[in-house]
Amino acid sequence: MKAFAQLFLSLDETNKTNEKVKVLKNYFATVPDTDKMHMLALFTGRRPKRQINATLIRHWAIEASNIPAWLFEESYHVVGDLAETMSLLMPENESSSSKTLTEWIAEINALADKTEAEKKDWLLTSWAMLDSQERFVFNKLLTGSFRIGVSQNLVVKALADVTGIEAPALTHRIMGKWMPENYTFDQLVQEQTASDDISRPYPFFLAYPIQETSERQKSAADVEASLGDAEQWQAEWKWDGIRAQMIKRGGEIFIWSRGEDLATEKFPELHSFLQALPDGTVLDGEILSFRDGKPLPFNVLQTRIGRKNLSKKILTDSPVATIVYDCLEYEGEDIRSKTQAERRSLLEGLQGNSAYQEVFRLSTLIDFNSWEKLESIREQSRAMIAEGIMLKRKSATYQVGRRRGDWWKWKIDPLSVDAVMIYAQKGHGRRADLYTDYTFAVWDGDKLVPFAKAYSGLTDAEINKVDYFVKRNTLEKFGPVRTVKPELVFEIGFEGINRSTRHKSGIALRFPRILRWRHDKPKEEADTLESLKAFLED
Repeated sequence: MKAFAQLFLSLDETNKTNEKVKVLKNYFATVPDTDKMHMLALFTGRRPKRQINATLIRHWAIEASNIPAWLFEESYHVVGDLAETMSLLMPENESSSSKTLTEWIAEINALADKTEAEKKDWLLTSWAMLDSQERFVFNKLLTGSFRIGVSQNLVVKALADVTGIEAPALTHRIMGKWMPENYTFDQLVQEQTASDDISRPYPFFLAYPIQETSERQKSAADVEASLGDAEQWQAEWKWDGIRAQMIKRGGEIFIWSRGEDLATEKFPELHSFLQALPDGTVLDGEILSFRDGKPLPFNVLQTRIGRKNLSKKILTDSPVATIVYDCLEYEGEDIRSKTQAERRSLLEGLQGNSAYQEVFRLSTLIDFNSWEKLESIREQSRAMIAEGIMLKRKSATYQVGRRRGDWWKWKIDPLSVDAVMIYAQKGHGRRADLYTDYTFAVWDGDKLVPFAKAYSGLTDAEINKVDYFVKRNTLEKFGPVRTVKPELVFEIGFEGINRSTRHKSGIALRFPRILRWRHDKPKEEADTLESLKAFLED
């Protein structure tokens, strides 16, 4: 655990890419193979299941810290991170544990069969065995809050340098439904095992955005200057759904989301078309709610996301289909090295021969002969329930991750309103002592009505200025939340808007974020609830 705790803290302390890779390579070179696989699992979202609820952990942490509950809670509000708060408040321990990461995770998993008393005894004993750094990382694992400030690409790069295996191959091998208990490091690095898991998806190819830093999208002239002749490109709508790979191998079907969640059972409407595909087929596309041949807004699909059981009502209210735009495997052969045009031709053949075209839909190619014409078509995006347009070079191969050059997304400008900040709360991690999470309101008559929260879009310098304002203009305190003097105005951007009975304003926004600080606008000139609701009619 000491080596893993040091890795975690070393990565957290640097923003330099080369230094992060160096730290990762050192970890891979010095720990047992089992720890390597558990580290890879944690860094790719495969965290151990939480075995003790947060309330019990807090109670026992207060007991171990030997301080009043109110002081613990006040400390938590200041620190902003439960795992760090617990590690700071407990008595110092000079010794450290000799147990490996693998051994600690095995003990955490074994808690499933323990009584509450046994769990408490184990946890208090464990805390006493760890130094403060180890305890912090241990608490992260225990509470299910483990996050790390390093991309999967950097982890793969370090692993590629250590093993001599190409990064794209490793990226593919660490996808799928493996867990460190059943997938060894030897299996990972042996090429012949790369295709053993028939459920394994391919790494997703991600488009790069065509946009200005202000989020205002580029014009046709800008796009032409960047991408050249329009004849070299194909254009499709950018759908607002769930990106997914749909797999038929070995007589079995699998649906993977981009977040590497196996979601086969969540979309039973797609099973028939997948079962009818030729064996050895992998498709890439978007899952959306569909009715009467038309896509529905994302909030309709959202009603079934995260549900363990899909009731008849949910299936009726939010029926789904998939719009497929790429074919990655055909007749058992990896065809990602074929051109975009070649893969499209194979995809059209598959879809044209399907008896399930209502749910197996083909992404329509947009007919255009100039960037000016395509820019005009792009203005229809919201009417199409789309976010904009995807541009794909006809000669492009299917690549790994986000790459500049061959796939671009040309989104429409976000919807936006000017709003007044009325509440603020401290952030987490390195921003735990700064007010970075804000609630915004618009005018309803002479009252300000909250309608959205946002915590992204400001520079570090702007965050510091807002924090300074909050600390000197607090009107009330409600736990970690402060009511502030309604004075600062910000332009809030969002992708969509829907009616909501759960919110006081009667609306809910999709992806709200701060576009800019409106220093030029007094609070009286902020937008109204009526102007927000007008977007519902568009």
